[in-house]
Amino acid sequence: MRPFVALRVAIFLIAACARPAWAEGCFDAQGKAAKPVYLTLDTGHMGVAPLMADILNKHQVKVTFFAANERTQTGDGSLGSHWAPWWKARAAEGHEFASHTWDHSYWRGDLAAAPAGQPQFRIRPSAGPAEGKDFTWTAGQYCQELGRASARLAEITGKKPLPLFRAPGGKTSAALLAAAKTCGYDHVGWAPAGFLGDELPSERYPNDFLLKKALRDIQPGDILVAHLGIWSRKDPWAPAVLEPLIVGLKARGLCFATLREHPRYKAWIASAGAEPAVKTAK
Repeated sequence: MRPFVALRVAIFLIAACARPAWAEGCFDAQGKAAKPVYLTLDTGHMGVAPLMADILNKHQVKVTFFAANERTQTGDGSLGSHWAPWWKARAAEGHEFASHTWDHSYWRGDLAAAPAGQPQFRIRPSAGPAEGKDFTWTAGQYCQELGRASARLAEITGKKPLPLFRAPGGKTSAALLAAAKTCGYDHVGWAPAGFLGDELPSERYPNDFLLKKALRDIQPGDILVAHLGIWSRKDPWAPAVLEPLIVGLKARGLCFATLREHPRYKAWIASAGAEPAVKTAK
């Protein structure tokens, strides 16, 4: 080997060995844990989804997507055929997926148990043909709703979703969480500092304010939440804030991991074994 070529190879190997922990996920070459944060992205109007995916891929950041079949700027719903190739590409990149309910259905309150003893809930979908209407659902019907989103994700990505869910708006009750666990789903919220603010009005919460707050307050172990497009925000949070947020958190020595690696959920995921069960509505 020529001396010049050998020198370049040596420099490359030294640089590779000196890469920070986040370049190898959340573990260094010795397998020592670094300081992870867990970025999660819920579905939205999807208009910014391609740009967000480009940024994640550029910086080798893996996230957990919580998906519902929401109304989109383009196509037939965020889990429809139009967006199926986009989801499949994210699976190939190593991201994780979980249910956000099928029709982005909000828990509105607990109700008296059904005659058969099943818990019941007042539920209001914010997408789909029943958008904006209130319904009384049994625990089994809610489980069906969770399972429908998971099944669709598995169908279009070819990857088994995590046995997790996020209730729209993070709105739950103890009874709802217990019902979801009986059919194989644990709930995922977010850290107070992990609320990235993309749902807030940009007139009062501009992007630079949200970025500075996040970079200041986020701590190792925090679960972060943002969306694949918010209809109501005039100055979109994404992709403008996403890249400087990633760069800034990495500069603080933090790394990005999926919820598969989260200490609270690792045992639950490992014990799931099979696809989460879907109870039949009665």
